[in-house]
Amino acid sequence: MLEELHIQNFALIDSAHVEFGKGFSVLSGETGAGKSILIGSVAFLLGGKAGVEQIRTGCHEAQVSGTFLLKEKDAFSWLEEHGIEAEDNRILLRRIIRDTGKSSAWIGGTPVTRADLASFASFLVDIHGQHEQQSLMKVTEHRRYLDMYAGLTDEVNSFTEVYTRLVEKRRVLDSLNINEAERKNRIEMLNFAVSEIEDAKLKAQEDEELMAEESKLSSFEKLYGDIEEITSLFEGDDSSGSGVIALLKKLTNVSLRASSMDKNLEELDSRLQSSFYEIDDIAQEFRRYASSLVFDPERLSFVQERLDLMYRLKKKYASSVNAPVQEVLDYEKKASEELETLTGAGNDKTALEEEIAALEKLVYTKAKALSEKRKASSEKMAGAVEEILSKLGMKETRFRVSLTEKEGTLVEQKCGPYGMDNIEFLISANPGSPLLPLARIASGGELSRVMLALKTILSAADTVDTLVFDEIDTGIGGEVAVAVGSHMKALAGKKQILCITHLASIAVYADNQIKIQKGVEGSSTQTSVFPVTGTERVKEIARMLSGDAESEESLEHAQAMLEKFGG
Repeated sequence: MLEELHIQNFALIDSAHVEFGKGFSVLSGETGAGKSILIGSVAFLLGGKAGVEQIRTGCHEAQVSGTFLLKEKDAFSWLEEHGIEAEDNRILLRRIIRDTGKSSAWIGGTPVTRADLASFASFLVDIHGQHEQQSLMKVTEHRRYLDMYAGLTDEVNSFTEVYTRLVEKRRVLDSLNINEAERKNRIEMLNFAVSEIEDAKLKAQEDEELMAEESKLSSFEKLYGDIEEITSLFEGDDSSGSGVIALLKKLTNVSLRASSMDKNLEELDSRLQSSFYEIDDIAQEFRRYASSLVFDPERLSFVQERLDLMYRLKKKYASSVNAPVQEVLDYEKKASEELETLTGAGNDKTALEEEIAALEKLVYTKAKALSEKRKASSEKMAGAVEEILSKLGMKETRFRVSLTEKEGTLVEQKCGPYGMDNIEFLISANPGSPLLPLARIASGGELSRVMLALKTILSAADTVDTLVFDEIDTGIGGEVAVAVGSHMKALAGKKQILCITHLASIAVYADNQIKIQKGVEGSSTQTSVFPVTGTERVKEIARMLSGDAESEESLEHAQAMLEKFGG
């Protein structure tokens, strides 16, 4: 659950700090006020697109951070695998984009890649609207939704394990079946690769550590200058006593004398004395750090040579030169295993073929069973989605789950890691229109309502705790909007819901309401973000109803709606 969001210099937002509660939170404001900017900042924080155009005009960088309360065990498992610890079941995510185009990200206090950030964030938040995390636009996700609805997730994971064993055994058999000349060439190539990687004596995450060290060594002169300036400001000119420490010392002496004359000043004096000792300690730490700074050109040369070696090895054995050095180590492990297979004298090809035949039979049997269960659940799922969509202003909508069998000549080709089915959601949003792939829906509002329907029927099984809906109210109003608000309120009983809306009939259902407001300060345009409660919320609902936040009639209508639907 997203608990806090802090934004600095992101688009039109100078600085904003927002606290989010449990349940249903609505984001409201005038058209163009910047509501989508707030959602955009969340998408950016979760590993979405990063570009210099997101930086507030006149600033050098934009920063977004958020604190999340973790509940899902997969999120804790991910952190454990990456050596990151949550504190009190909470984790801080932080991301920066600089005007150089470079972005940086952290989970807790650990620097991570954008890919890692997005991977972890997938356990936390699902955003639906005009953003990258539109999981419904990814056909590969449709299979996951159907399996969650059918309660097949664990069974699919079990199938994937068996399928992976089959693929690996076939790979081994293919290696044994290559001709002798090819086998010798392959052995020679693998021997060279293993030897080259072993000679490099690589360590996991060594590249990240060395890049950080190179950055420090390369910036030594600037770093030294900054530390020297800091210590100079602390110490000042000894003859004039103008340094911070000297001035603070004088200040504490005067404060002590004053407090001896008036006891009412003792608490202030005590705080000042404590502050002095703290700042004096900080000054000493900076002095110790300054004395430890030693420029080592030989170390810099070694680090750069080491990074150059890793660059060459990544170019040969990793997916890209920007990949982690772990990929090179993984390649070495796989190459060693293949070498052992190719050079082993006791390979029993017949036994391997028999094992593959048994695995093929098992894979096909399991895939067939999964397919039957999916077919049985697909019609029920389609009916449940249609029933909800009819209440959300899409009465004539037809929704279907298409299941077609994969093609191929071999068992693993016919199946794939998740079974033998190609699964895709189809929809016809208008009477007489043919069923078409959901991914071709043009309206963000329709897509959001389909997701709302899915999230409603999947709320018990889906592990993502926070759902964000953008443009959920596109093209709706009246009773349909009331139904949308009611559904979101019900869904918020199990999930944290954040929703941008222009409609008061949705907003009145919210547990929390946050207003986004744009204004001009000096010569610059700024967007501010703040919660509205009590009278201010009544005024905001009134504005959403009629554009008039002050008339008695609008305020009475707003108050009545809040009393009726907001309980």
